[in-house]
Amino acid sequence: MLENIFKIKERRTDVKTEVLAGFTTFITMAYIIFVNPSILSTTGLDKHSVFFATCIGAAVGTLIMALYANLPFALAPGMGLNAFFTYTVCLQMKYTPQQALAAVFISGIIFVIITAVGLRQAIVRSIPQSLKHAMTAGIGLFIAFIGFINSGIVVIDSSSKLPKFGDFTSAFKSLTNNPDINSAIISSRGAIVALVGLLIIGILISKRVKGAIIIGIIVTTIISFPLKIVDLSKFKFSMEAFKVSAFNFDFSGLFAAHGQGGSIGAVLLSLFAVILTFTLIDMFDSIGTFVGLADKAGMLDEKGDISNMDRALMSDAVATIIGSIFGTSTVTTYIESAAGIEEGGRTGLTSLVTGILFILALVIAPFIGLVPSQATAPALIAVGVMMISSIKKIDFNDFEEALPAFLTIVIMPFTYSIANGISAGIIFYVLVKLLRGKAKEVHPITYILAILFILRFIIIAH
Repeated sequence: MLENIFKIKERRTDVKTEVLAGFTTFITMAYIIFVNPSILSTTGLDKHSVFFATCIGAAVGTLIMALYANLPFALAPGMGLNAFFTYTVCLQMKYTPQQALAAVFISGIIFVIITAVGLRQAIVRSIPQSLKHAMTAGIGLFIAFIGFINSGIVVIDSSSKLPKFGDFTSAFKSLTNNPDINSAIISSRGAIVALVGLLIIGILISKRVKGAIIIGIIVTTIISFPLKIVDLSKFKFSMEAFKVSAFNFDFSGLFAAHGQGGSIGAVLLSLFAVILTFTLIDMFDSIGTFVGLADKAGMLDEKGDISNMDRALMSDAVATIIGSIFGTSTVTTYIESAAGIEEGGRTGLTSLVTGILFILALVIAPFIGLVPSQATAPALIAVGVMMISSIKKIDFNDFEEALPAFLTIVIMPFTYSIANGISAGIIFYVLVKLLRGKAKEVHPITYILAILFILRFIIIAH
């Protein structure tokens, strides 16, 4: 049966290899089941509900990839997309998490449509390669900045409003009966624990230990217990931890004004920016990941195409819809699938095993509240390091490419908005090319995006 479904012999592998590869992929990307609830709960979503949605979204998406596309690629809520959902869409643009989930659902429908008609790759090709790399690097820098803030390693000074190092000295004081003093002491201890966690993850990754990030999260969490960073007295094992919050959408509120002048134009452009950014990030991320993974697995043909590419893209699109229904941000294909491919995974059986493990991970739901932000923050910083490595693919000797890419990268953390960075990069890319007399080098779709982003900034400013 397995041979008929997955063509194991045809791809020169065996069941044992595929199963081990599936375990390897899961261990490598399992950190998301702790990190995603930590990020999305900042919007007001219940941490346990997000944990359930993370596991189910990852499981269903990966199982579709396994059974429909027969590829060894695993899916889960995307890093960067969850940060955009939380810190830009909800906290900065003031959409509620229910409205943001509705936007993710709509973007998933758009993914399915443009994939079905073959437009997805055409849209991706319209964006210059330098900006694609800049988006990845900028999101990495943004995620890392969030990790520093969440850990307490960096704090925002109340008077100057500028970032500075957190308090590391109060950690060595004894706890008192004064809750204000205790809060400062625990925050200081948390910052030091986060630094220790970052060091652990850094060493494990440098030694190429599989599952380095999840190991770092678990060890850092354990270290936090005796330091009172987590109040174990409040922990109770309860079946209430298995919370499901499906179809938690607010479509009517999504199309209402959000403090941007109240005009229908402002609302639609704001909504356009949100949905377009979800769409662009996922498209670039998934196609780039597919190509990279397929190349590593030796699945590219002489034209550089991937067998079952359309099915892989459709699996990714449907997974986004499923994830939003259960209450998580965009589900996308993970580059960590490379770990399973390195172990010899070549078929959907690898993904099948990974998907089943995500379902089994639901049993640890009651314990998700024990993981402090100081344990997940080092994971954000580590992922940021990996993502910012894309910056080396940008030709900074060519200032026409360098300036828009640089603006894309730095505006994301400086304005606390992934959408602003993407908008600025595309606008300046078009302007620079026009002023240099190279208008023909710009794809027509890129012109359209630049005009819409300019209109968005003008309307929001007024």
